[in-house]
Amino acid sequence: MPTSGWKQRAYRVLDRIVPTVPFRYLPPKQSVRMAFNVILNREPDATGGTEYTAKLARSELSRHGVAQALAHSEEFRRQVPIADVLLSMHVSRSAFMAGLPPASRILDLGGTHQGYADGALVHLGYPYPFTRLVVVDLPVEERHEIYQGGSKGATVQSALGPVEFAFHSMVDLSAYADSSFDLVYSGQSIEHVSESDGDSVVREAFRVLAPGGWFCLDTPNGPVWRLRSSQLMNDDHQIEYAVGELVAKLTAGGFEVTESKGLNLMRRGVAAGQFDEAEASANPGVFAAAEDCLLLALVARKPATGSSSP
Repeated sequence: MPTSGWKQRAYRVLDRIVPTVPFRYLPPKQSVRMAFNVILNREPDATGGTEYTAKLARSELSRHGVAQALAHSEEFRRQVPIADVLLSMHVSRSAFMAGLPPASRILDLGGTHQGYADGALVHLGYPYPFTRLVVVDLPVEERHEIYQGGSKGATVQSALGPVEFAFHSMVDLSAYADSSFDLVYSGQSIEHVSESDGDSVVREAFRVLAPGGWFCLDTPNGPVWRLRSSQLMNDDHQIEYAVGELVAKLTAGGFEVTESKGLNLMRRGVAAGQFDEAEASANPGVFAAAEDCLLLALVARKPATGSSSP
């Protein structure tokens, strides 16, 4: 709910006349109270407030340590739900990313980041160093207006390794040799091409992967989003798959699907046939019941032997 006009005016006056004391200089009791208010959205309980205040006063915990303890507490995870569904999906995608297999040579389809020059894979939290990461995306002028930020093409040295950029369609991977990558990642991108072009993406991913290589992707769960509207989730999407459809597509392309998971569980809403954004937003993470989630998250592998193109 927007802040009313009189509150905005009052806040501007208070900002001018109330002295601002940095968090690190607040007295222990006030530091603890602020941490509880900001992170848990409540006043400190008697036991917790007293304990944290005493530890802070004795320098057993820093102010940052108090905030960190609350942010990683069971109460925060279970009782302070994320209200913004886009933020919640980002948290879930980061959890999926952390579980991807280690790879030295990576091809990321559609992975420019709107805020960081070294791409989405690094900033979503892929944990392993690599020798080569190639991010494929459309030329800036061909992208939807909401995707026109990020890299303009220069190679970037990230904390994990060098990140190259190539601006062309993800459907055409002819620039890359057979068996030249160990991991192909498609994050929220396969829904942007037609079903037939999606088949081409799968075939090309299979070709450029070395035997035993991985094809990992996340994408909207079509049947769940249709509970919200008959329209696609985003006007730039061309198709949104059901989990069985996506598994069948990968299997037909020669892959073995080793994990078929979902992100952002909406179990009660799906059971009732209703789109419940608040439920899904409050349940970030990676779940086994893919059909009950907002996003699908699949991990597939090219067979290590006998892996000629299907």
